[in-house]
Amino acid sequence: MEFPTGIGTSDASSISLLGYDLAQELIGHIGFGELALWLATQQRPTPQQVRVFEAVLVSLADHGFTPTAIAARLTLYSAPDALQGAMAAGLLGGGSRFLGVTEDTGRFLAVVLATVTGPLPETDEEWDALALRAVAEQRAAGHFVPGLGHPVHKTADPRTAVIIAIAEQEGLRGPHLRLFEAIGRVHAEVLGRKLPLNGAGVAGAALADLGLAPELLRGVALLARAAGLLGQIAEEMRHPIAPDIYSMVDRNAVYRPDTGNDIPEQC
Repeated sequence: MEFPTGIGTSDASSISLLGYDLAQELIGHIGFGELALWLATQQRPTPQQVRVFEAVLVSLADHGFTPTAIAARLTLYSAPDALQGAMAAGLLGGGSRFLGVTEDTGRFLAVVLATVTGPLPETDEEWDALALRAVAEQRAAGHFVPGLGHPVHKTADPRTAVIIAIAEQEGLRGPHLRLFEAIGRVHAEVLGRKLPLNGAGVAGAALADLGLAPELLRGVALLARAAGLLGQIAEEMRHPIAPDIYSMVDRNAVYRPDTGNDIPEQC
């Protein structure tokens, strides 16, 4: 039996990764961001692609006391002997409200672009028309447009313009970003209110323009957040807050048994 892989292997004296000798050709010669993108795409990225990719990683690494960070800190408090449990607890919270928006936005943009027959739009007006149709269809279907709005940054997400600018500087402001920007310009015509393009959404668009499949985008967000969670856990070890969080909730818990519904007898 054979189990083919193009990623890596090892023997008694060497480790091979992506067709290179890990010890002699990769360690000390490439950065972690370059390696991560290379592993995900199986193609060695250009310096321009690496810069955009690492900008996205930095933008998603940590946002303070989010539920994922709190979950990691509380899990560490519960099981201080298993750091991997605390890391995993934080990563498992990467869903539709936190981190998953990166994937959701990339998927949405890819679906819209796949509907275009013929050449893609070139002018802002053409992109706006496509975006307007996409937003209208989402609303008619009763769905949110992923990447729009933010619970904290109500007017503008400070990450959005920076990531777009870096992609432009590196010649990587492709169709996903162009469409996402157009959505930012026209959505109010359909939704009746102006919402900011959030950083997780622009990250998904930028990653999609790098050629990453939509199915991998949440993985990139989790990769970035792992660094932030490690920082949160390290700080928790130095200055713990989890005991206070636990005590606060426990002291203020209100027991309200539902006496109106009897528990059915087991048979």
